[in-house]
Amino acid sequence: MEKRNLIKISDLSAAEIDDMIALANDIIANPDDYAEACKRKKLATLFFEPSTRTRLSFEAAMLDLGGNVLGFSEASSSSVSKGESVADTIRVVGNYADIIAMRHPKEGAPAVAAAKSIVPIINAGDGGHFHPTQTLTDLLTISREKGRLSDLTVGLCGDLQFGRTVHSLIEAMLRYDNIKFVLISPEELKVPDYIIEKIKDAGAKYKEVTKMEDVMSELDILYMTRVQKERFFNEEDYVRLKDTYILDPEKMAMAKDDMIVMHPLPRVNEISVEVDSDPRACYFEQTLNGKFIRMALILTLLGLDKNGKKTA
Repeated sequence: MEKRNLIKISDLSAAEIDDMIALANDIIANPDDYAEACKRKKLATLFFEPSTRTRLSFEAAMLDLGGNVLGFSEASSSSVSKGESVADTIRVVGNYADIIAMRHPKEGAPAVAAAKSIVPIINAGDGGHFHPTQTLTDLLTISREKGRLSDLTVGLCGDLQFGRTVHSLIEAMLRYDNIKFVLISPEELKVPDYIIEKIKDAGAKYKEVTKMEDVMSELDILYMTRVQKERFFNEEDYVRLKDTYILDPEKMAMAKDDMIVMHPLPRVNEISVEVDSDPRACYFEQTLNGKFIRMALILTLLGLDKNGKKTA
C-alpha cells in the first residue's frame, strides 16, 4: 500500500472523512475489538512545540490500540537543540517507528517531513497553518452531537486570523451541504482573505460580525477559540484583545436550546467556568472524541483492520 500522510484536511476526501467517523463510532461502541489492532506497532510523537491534549490523545490512542509510543514533548529534549534538521530527525525516527505524529511551530514543517519520511506522517499542528486531527475531532463531535454534518449554521468566535483549528474546520465543512458560517472577531483578528476566498469559491454563505450577542440566536454550533499569545509579535496587542469575547450564562440564554459549544482548548478566559455545567457545553467530550478519531486515523494510515491485518 502506498504511504499515506495527513498534512492538511484536504488530503482526505469527504468519503474518507465519513468512513473515519464511522470507524471511530465503531471503536467507541466496541473498544475491546480494537485492543490489539496495533500490536507490535510503534507511534513516534515528535512535538517541537508544547501540547497537552493533542500529544496525550495520540499516545492514549496508540496504547488503546495495543501499540507502543516513543518520542519527545519539546524541541530542547531532541537533537534539534544541537542543530539537527527536521529532515534528518525524520529520517532517523522513521527507522524506529511505524508512524509519526509531529507538531512544529513552523508552517510547512510537517510537509517537509512527509517528503523525507519512509513512514506515514501526521501533522499534529504547524504554527498558524493546519491542525487536521483537531478538525477530525471537531467533525466527529459535531456528527455525534448534531446527528449530521450538513444544514448547519456555524459560529466561529475569537482569534480567526491565527486560529489553525478554525481554518481547517472551515475548509472541511465546505465539503458538506448548506453550511453557513458566522465569523465573530475583532477587526484585527478576522479570517484571512485566502480562507474567505475558499468560502466564496465553494458558494457557501457567510457573514462577519464583531458582536457575539447579535448572532447567538442563529447558531447551531458556537466554536470558541482563545486569543493565542504565542502568535503575537506585540504583547500590547495581545493584552488589548485577549478578553474581547467571554461566553457566560447570560449569552448562553440567548442561544437555541440545542446549540452546542465547542472549543479546541486550552481555554483562558473566553468561556466562563459557569458554562461547563450547561448541557450544551461539549468541549470536554470533544477531547475524548479526539482520542477515538486518532485511533481511527492511525488504523487508516497504517492500513490495518481491527485484527491488525492489512486491509486491501
